[in-house]
Amino acid sequence: MRKRKVNPHLENLRVIDAGSKGKAVAKAPDGRVVFISGAVPGDLVSVQTTRKRKGYFEGYVTELHEASPDRVTPECIHFGTCGGCKWQNMSYQAQLKFKQKEVTENLRRIGKLELPDIDPILPAPEQFYYRNKMEFSFSNNRWLQKSELEANELIESRNGLGLHIPGMWDKVLDLTECHLMADPVDQIRLSIRDFAEHHGMSFFDPRKQEGLLRTLMIRNTSAGDLMVVLQYFEDDPDARELLLNHLKESFPQICSLYYTINQKKNDTLYDQDLVLFYGNAGINETMEGLQFHITPKSFYQTNSRHAYALYKKVREFADLQGTELVYDLYTGLGTIAQFIAPGAGRVVGIEAIPEAVEAARENAALNGIPNVSFYSGDMKDLFSREFLAENGIPEVLITDPPRDGMHKDVIERILECAPSRIVYVSCNSATQARDLALMKEAYEVVRVQPVDMFPQTHHVENIVLLRRRNNP
Repeated sequence: MRKRKVNPHLENLRVIDAGSKGKAVAKAPDGRVVFISGAVPGDLVSVQTTRKRKGYFEGYVTELHEASPDRVTPECIHFGTCGGCKWQNMSYQAQLKFKQKEVTENLRRIGKLELPDIDPILPAPEQFYYRNKMEFSFSNNRWLQKSELEANELIESRNGLGLHIPGMWDKVLDLTECHLMADPVDQIRLSIRDFAEHHGMSFFDPRKQEGLLRTLMIRNTSAGDLMVVLQYFEDDPDARELLLNHLKESFPQICSLYYTINQKKNDTLYDQDLVLFYGNAGINETMEGLQFHITPKSFYQTNSRHAYALYKKVREFADLQGTELVYDLYTGLGTIAQFIAPGAGRVVGIEAIPEAVEAARENAALNGIPNVSFYSGDMKDLFSREFLAENGIPEVLITDPPRDGMHKDVIERILECAPSRIVYVSCNSATQARDLALMKEAYEVVRVQPVDMFPQTHHVENIVLLRRRNNP
């Protein structure tokens, strides 16, 4: 028999930094980097390694010998198992420091950019209960806690409703609480789980691709509007309506209740037909007098209150004088486009999701904004020379792409049309830095503004203002 390799146990490591994906960083005695789950910079820890590579180890804390001054007690009982809030054990001031550091290092190391003094990160007004959207998964094979395994007793139910265990697509942690969305989100989630259990409804099995209940999405607004979307795998009208009617009767504050039957291999909603079971077609968010009608497939910044600070910075960086033609790429619901429109000559928004563009047009009409127009299509195909010829060459361009950043064809088109200023908003400063590196011969970085939209996590939003070199 082959001898099983034993990963080394490393004693008394001083944690020196915060790394990618929410892990902490130390150095092993042999000089290799150690990426550690559950540690805080400044801790002195022992680590059980789980992976050994030529240049690094990965592992988790087995013993905390000395706590960092930045270590705090996590709020949530699920911390350490759930992957949603990996920095709950770190003080908020330390979180802000390391997020600012990550932005700076990514822009310099990946983008190799010449940077001005970076503006101090904008802290979030709320450190908990700030999200306006959460998606939970049903599972008939939930993650078992250590205490359950050690009890060595018969486990009556393996059903769970919650978030996926990091790196495990088929394992779901059954949540009893979550500090990311305000009540009644916990109450709704627990009520659905208990009602479904009581009535013998089957929870989804991702390996066998079977089961009635698949996912749950809940959205809210600053005014307290609530939207619930249930995703079923099996089509059982009686069971489906039983649960939907339970929600309608138990939570009258739900003003938009949807469902869909999704039998695909993945649970994305964007290509699904959603059925409005009860209430309004959407919920409404208000910002600086503007109303935004949010539908199930709409993209809206997940931190409503801090989105206002983000958009004000975008408007400040754009520095519009009232006459410019502005392009807003990846416009979503057209929130930024409408927010800046009063200061522009005309704004053109482009978005891939047709339902979002339809909602953006409706919102513009609702808000009485005549100088915006929205177009739907794949960005790299729609944002073409023909499109520019038809709609005009922008003087200012705003782009807010998904985490993967912009396609190289989109960057090439931006360089061809050569707007005088570009405002690049990103939720991933690494891909942002990669894109900016492709533009640095033509554009200089004038300002950088990190924004903490996601407290208790390692994620950070970043805004960069670019100015065309030799701009007349």
